[in-house]
Amino acid sequence: MSREFELCPGRRVGGEQPCFIIAEIGQNHQGDLDIAKRMIRMAKDCGADCAKFQKSELEYKFNKKALERPYTSKHSWGKTYGEHKRHLEFSHDQYRELKKYAEEIGIFFTASGMDEMAVEFLHELDVPFFKVGSGDTNNFPYLEKTAKKGRPMVISSGMQSMNTMHQVYQIVKPINPNFCFLQCTSAYPLQPEDVNLRVISAYQSAFPDIPIGYSGHETGIAISVAAVAMGAKVVERHVTLDKTWKGSDHQASLEPNELAELVKAIRTVEKAMGSPVKQLLPCEMACNEKLGKSVVAKVTIPEGAVLTLDMLTVKVGEPKGFPPEAIFDLVGQKVKKCIEEDETITEQAVENHVKKVKC
Repeated sequence: MSREFELCPGRRVGGEQPCFIIAEIGQNHQGDLDIAKRMIRMAKDCGADCAKFQKSELEYKFNKKALERPYTSKHSWGKTYGEHKRHLEFSHDQYRELKKYAEEIGIFFTASGMDEMAVEFLHELDVPFFKVGSGDTNNFPYLEKTAKKGRPMVISSGMQSMNTMHQVYQIVKPINPNFCFLQCTSAYPLQPEDVNLRVISAYQSAFPDIPIGYSGHETGIAISVAAVAMGAKVVERHVTLDKTWKGSDHQASLEPNELAELVKAIRTVEKAMGSPVKQLLPCEMACNEKLGKSVVAKVTIPEGAVLTLDMLTVKVGEPKGFPPEAIFDLVGQKVKKCIEEDETITEQAVENHVKKVKC
């Protein structure tokens, strides 16, 4: 079982803690502060634990030519990629306003720091944890500097190999033990055959002392729910108010009704995981009383007879007698009285019967 740590004040992840659900708003706010607030409120109302954005200091994330690159996509908010990104990027003051709003309505707030300077700002903003997007997971200087800030870290693994993830673990663990990995495939939307949920199990085996989670870009909720059943302790999904809006992430995002259903389904699965101990439960007693079977006499068995298997059968009997699993134990035992054909075999009818205790 993975160790626990406090990801946000008063909220632990790992071990037997409930799954931490991140609503990834990203830049699906269209560059509009009011829409961003509506999305934070939506995440709260749907039951998510955290509303998350993406913060970039564009001159530190992109070089000049990348910012000047023409951007003619139908999703573009400008003629160049730089114009597009500037339209979607909130200022420091706007981030402070969003964080304050999230605190007022009672939901955790953070962002992926998309470059080292963005991490510096988020540290100043006092976010509860840092999210490392897949694009920076193999950025080892960035990882080291971020780990040294001392805040918990959630690290996605899209576009990475297992070898790289071992290197990430070796870099972060000695500096900051409070981190987790998320299985992730960086495609939008993500096709089921590219999800590879079994990587969750591989991570659990390779890194047993950290929580493992899942960041999904698929459509629908079934795969994310399956990830929780496999032990994901953090689930992150992109969210939107309208999948038809302009922007490349909207199609792979969950609308409010889907997010609410995901949260509900995850909490249901967590309840259903239950205990590893298999036993007759109190809720099964009524069914057992009505339909549970007993050993009954297949033929008339005279007093003093030694039981053989061909004397016995199994039926729903009244009254209850020996359970079916005791039938072989009865063979070779002597009966104290005559038992009529089709009559239940009871303890009172068997000589010197010692009831076996189930472990």
